[in-house]
Amino acid sequence: MAKNTDLDGLNKENERILEDNENIFWLQVDGEKKLATENLVPGNQVYNEKLVKIKGIEYRTWDPFRSKLAASIYNGLDDFPFKIKSDVLYLGVSTGTTVSHISDIIGNTGTVFGVEHASRVARDFLDRVASHRNNIVPIIQDARKPNEYFSVSKKVDIVYVDIAQPDQTNIAIENCKMFLKNNGYLFLVIKSRSIDVTKDPKKIFEGEIKKLEGSFQIKQVINLAPYDKDHAIVIGQYSGCLLYTSPSPRDRQQSRMP
Repeated sequence: MAKNTDLDGLNKENERILEDNENIFWLQVDGEKKLATENLVPGNQVYNEKLVKIKGIEYRTWDPFRSKLAASIYNGLDDFPFKIKSDVLYLGVSTGTTVSHISDIIGNTGTVFGVEHASRVARDFLDRVASHRNNIVPIIQDARKPNEYFSVSKKVDIVYVDIAQPDQTNIAIENCKMFLKNNGYLFLVIKSRSIDVTKDPKKIFEGEIKKLEGSFQIKQVINLAPYDKDHAIVIGQYSGCLLYTSPSPRDRQQSRMP
């Protein structure tokens, strides 16, 4: 996924770049290999992550225990479509840990449309992240109502979904129908315990993936343990031809009629 670079001895603390794929970096920090992004807002921290300066460039370490996207990279993610100029729709930004690193990666020529419905965490997201980063468009809205995202002005390259709802896959599909470009990528975090606490997580993962197969080429499924228990992330590439749609309230009502 990343090319090796030989940049030893860059500073007296032995902090150096081990790998660089132009949008994410592996650094040696305090004797350990750490994932990092180049800080779009130098000096600004989001979640008390370590700031490391190498050859005049500031990097933010990216904690896999705080970010499921980082966890997927640590666990062997193959395709990483987040690049300079990427446009991203992010459902469930919470307080902004992961979205801040995506903001670093896409730069000021890309855009993250960040959707969050919970008012308390949305305030933290606005105060700690969105107010400092011009490439983030905050949307305080329910992810079940994508037709009410009046701030999303264009189709996006990636839809990233991290919401704790039993119908999370259906929500992801409906958002992709409206906003994801053909051949764009879906990153869907499946939280098995939010869907059914009584079932085997593997069975839940299989069932949710099946809902996607009519409209996405499934590229990879990654179990996020040990960073997140009973979580997986599914990476799919959108075909633009949705064979699965969730029933409308009217359809559900009619199906119950004799």
